[in-house]
Amino acid sequence: MTPIRHLTRAAYGIHIADQIALVSVPLVAALIFDASAETIGLLVACQSMAHLLGSIPFGILVDTYQQRTLAIAATLLSLAGFGGAATAVAIGSLFWFGLFVILAGFGIVLFTLTTLSIIPKTVAPKDFGAANAGIELPRALASFAVPLSVGVAVSYLSAGWLFPLAAVGATVACIFAMQLPRFEITPTTVTETVFGRVLEGGKYVVRHGLLRAILLCAIFWNFAFSALLVTIVPLIRDVYLIGAGSFGIALAAFGAGAIMGSWINRRYGARIQPNMVLLFGPGISLLAPVILYMAPAQGSLPPICAAFFIIGFGPSMWLIAQNSVRQIVSPGHMLGRVNAVIQTAIYGVRPLAAVLAGAFVGASSPQAGLVLVFMAFALSFLAAGVSGLREVKSYEDLRTAVEA
Repeated sequence: MTPIRHLTRAAYGIHIADQIALVSVPLVAALIFDASAETIGLLVACQSMAHLLGSIPFGILVDTYQQRTLAIAATLLSLAGFGGAATAVAIGSLFWFGLFVILAGFGIVLFTLTTLSIIPKTVAPKDFGAANAGIELPRALASFAVPLSVGVAVSYLSAGWLFPLAAVGATVACIFAMQLPRFEITPTTVTETVFGRVLEGGKYVVRHGLLRAILLCAIFWNFAFSALLVTIVPLIRDVYLIGAGSFGIALAAFGAGAIMGSWINRRYGARIQPNMVLLFGPGISLLAPVILYMAPAQGSLPPICAAFFIIGFGPSMWLIAQNSVRQIVSPGHMLGRVNAVIQTAIYGVRPLAAVLAGAFVGASSPQAGLVLVFMAFALSFLAAGVSGLREVKSYEDLRTAVEA
């Protein structure tokens, strides 16, 4: 079995576990601990904080240490976190539950960054798209199947079983991570402080035209997506006047779109020019707020599902393509830091967008919130459209240009 297959199987385990945790944290807090809304919000924020706090230091580790060891360590970290959370539920400790949730989140962050740096060492540039699609497909499948499964499971089983199931997923990931070979470590002769290495990665992203465009595109898109998540609930409740459970179905439609996008990229990605995908992803996202805005009051569920399917479909293809671009244009000795800088910016803008969108929708209306979402998606498309991303017609040609 090839390293990519082992890595893909590990990704299935870790992403299923991660999705179980994302869905289960508010459920366990409410059903088991009878937590207040403020406490539930704090616990959910803790999951995102792992990305903010862990991305930069883990990016440095990925650039420095053996990546097989880091992949195994990431799965063990997640296993300890999910197992600890399950134990905290059993003994009734909300404090330890929150701490172990954060610990599991750090494992997810480390695994994601390590995976992105392993792929360039295992496949040729022409196969980056297929390899990244194969690694992304487990996340897409989990984002669709897990929320539905958890929703059904809590109707028949205690929520206390959720984190033991997440621990099983992390165990599976660990088993496959242990089967990975050792990878070559890119040597570096420059001795720098930790801050200096972080700054070097940040400067490289900002100064490189393609990476800067990816960064800006991702920031604006994630701002729009977070704002949409804040806007859609009052839109469903106050405008469409359909059940609040429609939100969960919409998220399932988002997952279905991501599955379709990942599958198409994996199956046909080699026949599609990267620049088309890099523009298509943020471009088609513009349709989502338009569909929701034009849906009639007291509307039905299909337009909501169509909008969320769209923002799962196109952007999942974009994510795969831009990962390939990052892997090609970033020097091997700083790929981890480049990925970490971009990931930190993405997860940093999400809570900010949620707060701003909440205040904006509260002061105006859900329809006005959709206008804000459209403008942010438009800026995301503009960031890609006016950049060198529109000239990336082949990953092999891009690799040749970088090496020249």
